[in-house]
Amino acid sequence: MSPSKRETTRSASMDKQPSPTSVVTQFLELLAKGEIDGAVDLLDEDVDYINVSLPTIRGRDRVRRVFKTMEKANGSSFEVYFHSISENGSIVLTERTDVLIWGPMRVQIWVCGRFDVRDGQITRWKDYFDWLNFALAMVRGLIGIVFSSVRAKPPMVS
Repeated sequence: MSPSKRETTRSASMDKQPSPTSVVTQFLELLAKGEIDGAVDLLDEDVDYINVSLPTIRGRDRVRRVFKTMEKANGSSFEVYFHSISENGSIVLTERTDVLIWGPMRVQIWVCGRFDVRDGQITRWKDYFDWLNFALAMVRGLIGIVFSSVRAKPPMVS
């Protein structure tokens, strides 16, 4: 028995999943635009969000709550600058600069991330960064509030 036209159409549309790289870039770009709900919708319901050396956040709803809490912080925002991105099957690796902004303070850190993508959704998001780099970026950010010449500028993207 041959498949119906509806089944064939549905099957063809299911085969046209976005590439894992496009899912990851869209996710981070939505976060940078402050579109938390749109970004979090790209996460699997059972996603694991791991910042290495910090507790793992499990589940889309918990990740959403974390970002909504950060969003409520007065004047907070996020920028992302990609330096390198590569895809191997369903795994996407990024080298990027993340900028965390709280009012006049910019904290700019180098981050490497691994994203596992299945069926157009991120199932694991694992970021690696250096705590010393983060601490120095915090100090620079605080000094930059007073002395604008020290304030971190958007990074050069290679």
